[in-house]
Amino acid sequence: MAITAADVNKLRQQTGAGMMDCKKALEETNGDFEAAIDYLRKKGAKVAANRQDREAKEGVVLAKVNDDNTKGVVVAVNCETDFVAKNQDFISFVQKIAEIALQHTPADIESLKKLPYDNNISVHDKLMEQVGKIGEKIDIGYYQSVHCPYVVSYIHPGNRLAVVVGFNKKTDEEVGFNVAMQAAAMSPVAIDKDDVDPKLVERELEIAREQVRAEGKPENMVDKIAEGKLNKFYKESTLLNQEFFIDSKLTVRQYLQNSDKELTVTHLKRFSLGN
Repeated sequence: MAITAADVNKLRQQTGAGMMDCKKALEETNGDFEAAIDYLRKKGAKVAANRQDREAKEGVVLAKVNDDNTKGVVVAVNCETDFVAKNQDFISFVQKIAEIALQHTPADIESLKKLPYDNNISVHDKLMEQVGKIGEKIDIGYYQSVHCPYVVSYIHPGNRLAVVVGFNKKTDEEVGFNVAMQAAAMSPVAIDKDDVDPKLVERELEIAREQVRAEGKPENMVDKIAEGKLNKFYKESTLLNQEFFIDSKLTVRQYLQNSDKELTVTHLKRFSLGN
């Protein structure tokens, strides 16, 4: 059957694929729109398979919180080039995935990919569609959710870093936002000392011991001095013990307690491209 320009444009509007790809899809499927959409998805899967060895280090990182601030998500969708990452259509695509993640809060990335994107198309199929349309390796690189009495998000300008912070109780919006900005700017490895991965603690202690020995300190002082260095690590690298970026005379814990003595952070999800 004859494929008209209107047919090609209709398929392009539905899929976002290029004009020539849409024309070829309709020609290969004798004008069957549903079959043509499937053809384009399969093309995307083929492109994805051909680009498995490529590195997708660019992308968009977004955070979203629901209307009553009780749950939030951080989602990163990776691509190969900064050009694609800055394209508004791609940013809108990632925003839609973040909205789906926030609505359903699936357990993991694979569960997120199985959710419907639009008109019974799964998130996975939409990803393949984007691969076929853009011609780059595109995939969900990070996803985490938080459920708390109060959740705040922060997206750093440029969409390369995003944070959600969960609190044990509702707090002033400004207080929550300031702590989220702190987490974004100061890159804590954990919320408090007890939350640090034991392997990381042992690594820091071992580095500290070697530094102390290199300074020529007596062996019987090595462990004590190393513990002191570890405490410095906690102050620099755990959120509640860090100096508050607005007032260095306060720790983040003290800043929160000045607002409400019972207020604390219970959950933290932070992701930046290049992690």
